[in-house]
Amino acid sequence: MTTDTDVHTDLDQHAKQLDKAHVFHSWSAQKAFDPLVIAGGLGTKVWDHAGNEYLDFSCQLVNVNIGHQHPKVVAAIQEQAATLATIGPATGSLVRAQAAQRITAKAPAGLDKVFFTNGGADAIENAVRMARLHTGRRKVLSTYRSYHGNTGAAINATGDWRRLPNEYATGHVHFFGPFLYRSEFWATTPEEECERALHHLRRVVESEGAATVAAILLETIPGTAGIMVPPPGYLAGVRALADEHGIVLILDEVMAGFGRAGEWFALDAHDVVPDLITFAKGVNSGYVPVGGVVINEAIAADFDETVFPGGLTYSGHPLAAASIVGSIDAMESEGIVENARRIGADVLAPALADLAARHPVVGEVRGTGVFWALELVADPATRAPLPPPLVAKAKGECVRRGLIPFTVDNRIHVVPPCVVTDDEVAQALPIYDEVLTMLDKEIA
Repeated sequence: MTTDTDVHTDLDQHAKQLDKAHVFHSWSAQKAFDPLVIAGGLGTKVWDHAGNEYLDFSCQLVNVNIGHQHPKVVAAIQEQAATLATIGPATGSLVRAQAAQRITAKAPAGLDKVFFTNGGADAIENAVRMARLHTGRRKVLSTYRSYHGNTGAAINATGDWRRLPNEYATGHVHFFGPFLYRSEFWATTPEEECERALHHLRRVVESEGAATVAAILLETIPGTAGIMVPPPGYLAGVRALADEHGIVLILDEVMAGFGRAGEWFALDAHDVVPDLITFAKGVNSGYVPVGGVVINEAIAADFDETVFPGGLTYSGHPLAAASIVGSIDAMESEGIVENARRIGADVLAPALADLAARHPVVGEVRGTGVFWALELVADPATRAPLPPPLVAKAKGECVRRGLIPFTVDNRIHVVPPCVVTDDEVAQALPIYDEVLTMLDKEIA
């Protein structure tokens, strides 16, 4: 006798078979890739066809900030699809204008225009283009510990291993940003790390020739690279250095923005106003692909009489715009950013600190809002990173226990949706605890 469970399990297997036959996955060796099939979701949880439920503490790619299937965002997309499903970017569109207005209302004063893109990577591309055209210079400085996307300039601006097979664009220079736990500057305090990192950046600018540098590009809080909240004064110091030399400051808020760091923009917690802000991910929680650049008055004015040499077929797509309006309005009315801030300060910070105190495999906990990293080490004394096979094992054990983690290199990133509740964090913590206990035994 065939049961409903058997039928649904067959659907999961059928999905895997089709996937294996026809889908080419990003950042993966294809032969051994075995995806977890997701059939549905709601809020912080997702499930497969067989009904196995998981807490999604990865937010997929750290982008489902408002949670899965938020009814107000779904309704906004449905209503727009019924009215006007698509229109070209050269036309006027009320919903596009409303989306831009919602975004700029959250940005610092003086950043009042939005150029819409299809995602975060092409937001970086266009921000770099604007900086180069504005300054007449070519070089873009970014950090080694960074990720900015997988298109030409964006991947070259990226600092991790993914840049190396993809170095096609020119004019990119890298430097070390602050990261006290693995300091490149022999620092022992946040103040020393800040001062020495700023001195290092100044020397790079001077050595490259300040008159050749168009932009300094930074993730406000480096995300994929390790959720490294900058020490007090660092971003303000970069702003001052950029001003001194006429360099455009681009802050990449693709991952850190729209509630992730417990603020509308992560830069809100720092004394800094950039010239350009890139965004994507949390602006609509990835319900429809979208990204963009928030532009200050001086750079926008460059193109009052001069044609901007950039564009995309789907720039400001009405379904994406509607999802932005629905998402920002829901986040405002439901206090979702405030919830992320409270969960971070009152729930995650003490709970993760407790895990670190009890588990030698955790070298450091750092983060803010719903944006946290557990730095895993093979040796607490030397801080040697935990080997990748053990991190992969930890990921599998989390999934087996009903939690989808976000793992990168030697880290587990704790990045639930901004709508996560105290009870859902309480469900997740024993899973992390059990998996860390397993890792403790591996390094003993």
